[in-house]
Amino acid sequence: MIDAPDPPLGFDWLTIWMTVSAVVCIGAAALAHRNLARFRIAPEPSAGDEGWSVTVCIPARNEEANLEACVRSVLAAADADSRSRTVVMVYDDGSTDATGEILARLLAEDDRVVAARTTPLPIGWNGKQHACDAMGRQCDTDWMLFTDADVRFAPDALRRTRAALVRASDGGRDVALFSAFPRERTGTVGESLIVPLIHVVLLAYLPFGRMRSTLDPAASAACGQFILCRRDAWLQVGGHGSIRASMHDGVRLPRIFRRGGFPTDVFDGTDLAECRMYRGWGETWRGFTKNAYEGLGHPALLAFITVLHLGGHVAPWIVAALGITGFLTLTTVGWAMLATAIAAQLVLRARLAARFRQSWIGAALHPIGQAMLTVIQWWSLVLHLTGRRSWRGRTA
Repeated sequence: MIDAPDPPLGFDWLTIWMTVSAVVCIGAAALAHRNLARFRIAPEPSAGDEGWSVTVCIPARNEEANLEACVRSVLAAADADSRSRTVVMVYDDGSTDATGEILARLLAEDDRVVAARTTPLPIGWNGKQHACDAMGRQCDTDWMLFTDADVRFAPDALRRTRAALVRASDGGRDVALFSAFPRERTGTVGESLIVPLIHVVLLAYLPFGRMRSTLDPAASAACGQFILCRRDAWLQVGGHGSIRASMHDGVRLPRIFRRGGFPTDVFDGTDLAECRMYRGWGETWRGFTKNAYEGLGHPALLAFITVLHLGGHVAPWIVAALGITGFLTLTTVGWAMLATAIAAQLVLRARLAARFRQSWIGAALHPIGQAMLTVIQWWSLVLHLTGRRSWRGRTA
């Protein structure tokens, strides 16, 4: 019997590739580790908390399955925040289901619920941005919290959000847009592959230190499910009308605020609100393809992210499989770098899954999720270029 030769020790192109992959994955994990310490949950209000006036703005288009639960959760949070004046404003955006009937019942039950005046969707506007802009201009409170009908608020959500805002504004940094990232619930494998990547992108790609030390529009983020705005600043930057054609308020709105000279920030809302964005793979695909490219904004950046995702995160898994089955020969260093890249990915995903109560299935299938996200981003570009991006039956 002839012994198999030991793997070579030197460097070749595959070893160099796996070394670069390891650097990419370690870098992402290291930045996420640093950001996690800065991505804090909301504290309890201080003894001197005087409350505020806030309008919770809910755009609703065919939301019969969600609207009542969302509104009631906000009202419960308002009940727990007795020092404040809270209004719940709903914009019924041309619903054809029972949304209108549900809203009418809520209006009759509680005078804190108001219906926004509605107008037909103008040409060149996205439906959500038009609804949010209308609500922002009709309300009379100092603050506005833009949310979605599929979000559910914890009873302490409003008062602790205010406490988090006070903390974020310490040191003279007057935060005018403040966004929480709720707990993202998933119910299927398809959802679990893609939805948790929201936190991966936020924490592994955005340097929080730069976000908080500069007004660079590129160093900003928000989650469209929970965006708190100071109304006077919102009006000064043009409201949602400044992003009227956008399908990605989470990216576009904080950039507009920063260009207007207003600081923005984010915090961990896992224990304050939760949301199941989509149900099943079909909704997840349609939901992300409508705005995945817009979140990047340029083909060159999309190409770079593709190389980073496929070459840095997905390739080590493929090379490992080919190496184990004998289709590729790796050096000892190559194997070590490959194992390091995979370990860094799994450690990162495990930390995020534990911290944000995410699906462990998505964490274990990280390379598949990254590959699918890349496909989604490129298909989103195709839809963008052909004018076929749509949501809830409208292309705007």
